[in-house]
Amino acid sequence: MPDLHRPLPRRALVLGLPAALVSLHGCAMNPLPPQRHRELLKNGTTAIDVIVDGDGPAIVMLPSSLRDSEDFDEVAALIAARGFRVLRPQPRGMGRSSAPPPGMTLDTLAGDVAFTIERFGGGRAVVVGHAYGHWTARVTDMNHPALVRGVVVLGASAQVFPAGMAEALAIASDPTRPAPERLAALRLCMFAPGNDPTPWLQGWHPALRAAYRAAGQSPAKSVWFGRSHAPILDLQGGQDAWRPASTRNELKALLGDKVTVQVIPQAGHALVPEQPRAVAKAIADWAQALPA
Repeated sequence: MPDLHRPLPRRALVLGLPAALVSLHGCAMNPLPPQRHRELLKNGTTAIDVIVDGDGPAIVMLPSSLRDSEDFDEVAALIAARGFRVLRPQPRGMGRSSAPPPGMTLDTLAGDVAFTIERFGGGRAVVVGHAYGHWTARVTDMNHPALVRGVVVLGASAQVFPAGMAEALAIASDPTRPAPERLAALRLCMFAPGNDPTPWLQGWHPALRAAYRAAGQSPAKSVWFGRSHAPILDLQGGQDAWRPASTRNELKALLGDKVTVQVIPQAGHALVPEQPRAVAKAIADWAQALPA
């Protein structure tokens, strides 16, 4: 049933959609799309807040740096309509998930994904990771290969990305800075020309920056970047400032036929809010073509 404590979806707030109903207690609440519900998964003392859409073969979706799984609301609904069960574990410290533990690493985050697949995904899933989330997806494949059918690398940066990107992201994700400054930074590092970055003024968790920056260092990128058990879809924005055209095939050059490269036109690094239908179609088409 709907989670009465869930905040208004960011997309509804931005677009002005009718997003509230009146509960039996007279309080505003949000209707969830058909077949969407939330589960609080317990693994010992750890809580993992999981948004669940649809039914069928499992696809796990992991958001980008300092953002939560509600970014995928539209994409998840579209993929679920294609006959998949979409699982969105909220990262540590977001939603109702437990706070980042001391010494959190990518192994910690991958363990949360693995437990989610075991409990709600039938023991096997395609894992989609957006930007920072693809680090967790790749480490999940490395540490728990029996659970991963495939990995979608969504909006990943080049191994060596252009100067200024990290600095622009720090400005864009800082809600204490003026909105015009943040919008300029979002246009520079996250959104393709002509796409509206306004929705991404919301939804950041800057208080978690240090924890996730430290987690991303272990295991080192050199340990997992050039290896994979599962096939990979490298899904790129055509105007991604973090992924120049000259780097399109750098992952395929390392892993060969395990990697399929696909480019989404008129999309930057944000990709998901820019071209949700194209992103959902690419993921669902590729997942349906994978061996069972």
